[in-house]
Amino acid sequence: MVDNFNKKADFIWSIADLLRGDYKQSEYQKVILPMTVLRRLDCVTERNKDEVLKRYEQLQDQGIENVAPALRKASDEKVYNTSEYTFESLCNDPDQIASNLQYYINAYDEETREIFDKFDFDHQIQRLDEADLLYKVVRQFAEIDLHPDEVPNEEMGYIYEELIRKFNELSNETAGEHFTPREVIELMVNLIFDEDDEALAEEGAVRTVYDPACGTGGMLSVAEDHVRNLNSEANLHVFGQELNPESYAVCNSDMLIKGKEPENIVYGNSFTEDGFPNRSFDYMLSNPPFGVSWKKIKEEVEREHDEQGFAGRFGAGTPRINDGAFLFLQHMISKMKPPEEGGSRIAIVFNGSPLFNGGPNSGESAIRRWILENDWLESIIGLPENLFYNTGIRTYIWVLSNDKSDHREGRTQLIDASDMYDEMDESLGEKRHELLDKHIQEITRIFGNLEANDRSKIVDNKEFGYRRIVIDRPLRMRFQVTEDRIKALDDERAFTNREEETQKEIREALSEMDKEKVWMDRDAFVNDVELQLNMAGLDVRNSVYNAIERVMGKRDPEAEICRDSNGKPEHDSDLRERERVPLGRDPYEYFEQEVAPYFDNAWINESSKYHDDQDGELGVVGYEINFDRHFYEYKSPRPLEEIDSEINSLKKSISSLLEGVTK
Repeated sequence: MVDNFNKKADFIWSIADLLRGDYKQSEYQKVILPMTVLRRLDCVTERNKDEVLKRYEQLQDQGIENVAPALRKASDEKVYNTSEYTFESLCNDPDQIASNLQYYINAYDEETREIFDKFDFDHQIQRLDEADLLYKVVRQFAEIDLHPDEVPNEEMGYIYEELIRKFNELSNETAGEHFTPREVIELMVNLIFDEDDEALAEEGAVRTVYDPACGTGGMLSVAEDHVRNLNSEANLHVFGQELNPESYAVCNSDMLIKGKEPENIVYGNSFTEDGFPNRSFDYMLSNPPFGVSWKKIKEEVEREHDEQGFAGRFGAGTPRINDGAFLFLQHMISKMKPPEEGGSRIAIVFNGSPLFNGGPNSGESAIRRWILENDWLESIIGLPENLFYNTGIRTYIWVLSNDKSDHREGRTQLIDASDMYDEMDESLGEKRHELLDKHIQEITRIFGNLEANDRSKIVDNKEFGYRRIVIDRPLRMRFQVTEDRIKALDDERAFTNREEETQKEIREALSEMDKEKVWMDRDAFVNDVELQLNMAGLDVRNSVYNAIERVMGKRDPEAEICRDSNGKPEHDSDLRERERVPLGRDPYEYFEQEVAPYFDNAWINESSKYHDDQDGELGVVGYEINFDRHFYEYKSPRPLEEIDSEINSLKKSISSLLEGVTK
């Protein structure tokens, strides 16, 4: 662990004071982070600049277009610069510093220039120059030596991470979009590495970790730290993809500064531009945005779902359009290594929606079913409220593995850590709570030991599943012919589609029926209506009879059951119920024990549309993870005597206050 990086980080941090007044605090990082990267690269490329310039001139004379390999060799680094400038020489011409700095940046290799393009640093150069700040900022950065001999890659990484952390906390109104609190990341990393710590400590251990929404790279950095602390000789290759250009630039430059592989960080949308289509990874971490619509990419995602099925990434289903969280998880699962190759482990942060959103016919339920029936879900950890910068809602860490330990097979561990936090002295946006190291260690211990207690529940996967059956009850209708109901026929299209003369004749015929009579049997009513219309010489269609039934009839539980032409009871759509039968329990047995005793003449609707598409059995299968139910503790109400005593005490108190007012 590097301990002496704070002084340098504080010096760089202090340069932001120059921006006060011309920049908002939340904008400081737009200048300081790219300038830190640029100064580091300046120090790296300065040593062999003469050799690079000489070689560049030779290559130009020879007319060679692909100069990158030769110039990297001359530079003896992954980056090179073909301008004569350094930070020191840039400061020799304050009047032309903007154009010279721009020229200097454009003289870097293509990959490095892309970083500054994503930083949109051209705009910042112009803005700083117009505010008469550019020279001052460059001059300040020129005073700190960030050469690798002075600041090794590891220390430089800590400096950069510290700056990122400070800026994200400073700009807390947007931090939640691109930044996960470090203590949450540390917990996630502990959880996915917990069962592999021994393997990671082996000599020559090599592993990969991936984040499909990597932001500024915080999760990847903490994962690196964890492995390094376990085994300084272990080699953890990090991979990530990010859609936000500035966050991508920060993450990519962090890799560059640390001497890692910046090409492992890809810019673009993970769903439509998968940066690693043919790769799998040992570990995966992510905190995808909560409740973000995927409408813009709906066509591409649904096409992959429809055309590729489980051969693609979204075979299990697609969630509702206003929350793409489950798309990220499916994307990550598609990149798991097969169990015979060691399998993979995943930790991902969700809000509460993926636990329960959607009924058994929904994409969310289908995705939960796919995960649980494949036995990939190891644990869900419920975190405290107000832990993130831009939301106070409760969040959950899902831990998955496709190579579970024997003692975890077929089961999922639920851990309630909602009360494990400390109050912060000063809130940062919505963040008022924080996890301390003792909380992280205790949650990790509970997870690792798979213990069952008040805070941890071990649940059989089948307990999350159910079959939804449809219970119908008979339709009972009473009928009465009144003037108001005859007028109501004007709202029935089947009636108003008839010729006006026919409409008039039907109204007149119905008006002659007994207005006081009430029919409690539909068949009897229809027979009497048919007789009345026949007597009037009217031959009407069945649709008209149906319209008459609708306006003349009212539901009445005392009426006779309405039956179809085969004598079977018709169902009352208003009385239809849907029951959830626990998986493994016979629906008919459930009906006889839990429904039939309470509803006379009820029956299970056995229509094919109420059978499950996958197993063909009665009842559509759904999965829902009712997290809080497993931790609910019944508390008996207080005794009535205690409540009465409290009420009497309050009455006396109120009377005393009123007496004081009236005096």
